[in-house]
Amino acid sequence: MDSRAEPGTGRSAASGRDWRDTVRDAADLALLGILTVLAAAPVLTAGAAVGTASAAVHDWLGTGTWPTARRTLARFGRGLLPGLPATLLGLAVVGLLVADLVALASGRVPGGAVALSLTTVVAAALLGYAAALVVEVGRTGGTGWRSAAIRAARACLDHPATWAGLAGTAVVAALLGVLVTPVAVPILAGYALAAVHAVARRRPVVRAELS
Repeated sequence: MDSRAEPGTGRSAASGRDWRDTVRDAADLALLGILTVLAAAPVLTAGAAVGTASAAVHDWLGTGTWPTARRTLARFGRGLLPGLPATLLGLAVVGLLVADLVALASGRVPGGAVALSLTTVVAAALLGYAAALVVEVGRTGGTGWRSAAIRAARACLDHPATWAGLAGTAVVAALLGVLVTPVAVPILAGYALAAVHAVARRRPVVRAELS
């Protein structure tokens, strides 16, 4: 019988799962989201926080166990400087898209519904790419943003269905983040990370050097 651990469970495939495993997984992901948001609170550390959390989810899905606190802290420290340009670029892109969408929706910029629809599609596509980027960074231990950006772009172009799935997942997560109470947003972050990893695992892994 196959006694290997099921991804994300820490239990053998032969032993099966019950409701306690589901509760434990939900609690682990909620805690991951809370810690990620806390680590990203200074803003400039957001890249390192997201990369480290993505690496933790990658380990959990692949081996069934979470990385140790020591390894996680080491990853966070190594990811601070490499994650800074990604953080600044991400903030700039989000700011421009939000300003553009608000201007189009309010009628201050000509273009009407057509321009608003096209901008929304572009925003969703960029969210899907960002999700692919976060997954690729997680596969390399939370660092290597530049190479991860290239792999993510290649993956999106080679697997448009997966890109669309990642975009849809990211859009749903963003909408839920707006609709739920603010205190639930950190919890949602952990689930969103697990969701994009699960979608990305449906395609072949782009070869990368693991750290």
